[in-house]
Amino acid sequence: MADSLQKAFIGVIALATSCIAVELIPVSRQAAYWNRCLDNTVSWVKESPGLKGWSNEAKESLAIGVCNGAVFESKLKTN
Repeated sequence: MADSLQKAFIGVIALATSCIAVELIPVSRQAAYWNRCLDNTVSWVKESPGLKGWSNEAKESLAIGVCNGAVFESKLKTN
């Protein structure tokens, strides 16, 4: 009796672990997409001639805003 109960618990644990793993797939894909966006945007901002005077923190803050969708204009205004 105790052996079958233990097997049932192991089965439930395995099922729960599998469900959690499946639920994490979209989150990990979104995180990978966001990290790729941040890396590409940071490199673009660092190469922009109009932003040479900005500090690294300001450039990274701009890149984070772009990847989060906070920047709505396609042309960057520096004035």
